[in-house]
Amino acid sequence: MLRGLLPWMMILALAVALLGTDYALGKATLVVTYAIAGLGVVIVVGQAGQIALGQAALVALGAYAQAVLVRHGVPALLALLAGAAAGALGGALASLPARRLGGLYFGMSTLAFALIVEEALVRAEPLTSGSAGIAVAAFSILGWRADSTLAQAAVSLVVFAVAAFACGRLLRSRHGRAWRAVRDDEVAAAACGIAPAAVKMQAFVVGGALSGLAGALYAHWIGFISPEQFGLVFSFELLMLAFIGGARRLAGAAWGALVIVAIPQAIAVARDVLPGEWARAAGLELVLFGAVIVAVVLLRPSGLAGADLHEDARRQGSA
Repeated sequence: MLRGLLPWMMILALAVALLGTDYALGKATLVVTYAIAGLGVVIVVGQAGQIALGQAALVALGAYAQAVLVRHGVPALLALLAGAAAGALGGALASLPARRLGGLYFGMSTLAFALIVEEALVRAEPLTSGSAGIAVAAFSILGWRADSTLAQAAVSLVVFAVAAFACGRLLRSRHGRAWRAVRDDEVAAAACGIAPAAVKMQAFVVGGALSGLAGALYAHWIGFISPEQFGLVFSFELLMLAFIGGARRLAGAAWGALVIVAIPQAIAVARDVLPGEWARAAGLELVLFGAVIVAVVLLRPSGLAGADLHEDARRQGSA
């Protein structure tokens, strides 16, 4: 555990030294929040082997559930559970086409689901305020308010630790084994008595709950949400997050979140200090960000976190 925490402590210390405490902790909060959503992608994509192109819609459901409930006086901690439930319900609905579709066709259905959710949030103006968005108050528990970057980072870290622990237990249970069986060979899994459709729905429900939980926290940290924040770009970011970090490892969610959140900021800072007009050319950030992602994919094909837990156990057993 100490070996696993040491790199993160060094990264945080370096960020504080270079960027200042408040700015570094603010970005750390976003990294951890993205990592919670990334756990959901790891479950759906890395463990169950499904193509999910609309994960941002599940984050949006959690964020709007949190914002609406808090606005009507529901305690923030209780609203977190409702946000996770909203994401889980959305995951269950998104998984329904898996009973008849598979592969890329099912992935396109999840993309359609994301578009439907985004449009529904715009149209449901009496509840969501439509395109105008909703302001969200600071997260509070029994009078204590997480209105500092340190408090926000601490809340996100606690939620991530609980979520990662629960995911680890799930992956070592019969549910995790069923997900991997469907991922590796759906026909063989069905022959062994596993119901692929039910297993896929379970994965989407768990992944949706994690995404909804991340969305609920995200709404508090950003302080304002609107439907366009949860568009297709956000879905692709979450998908890249999983593959960059390692879609088959829970730690991959954290490493992928670090790349997705921190690299664009590092590139923006580097642009300000590099000499020459080329450093301020339009689109340079996207080019450099793309180059970083390509380098990670080429140098670490299995992601920054490495191989999956099942492969690690198999190698240890053979040794």
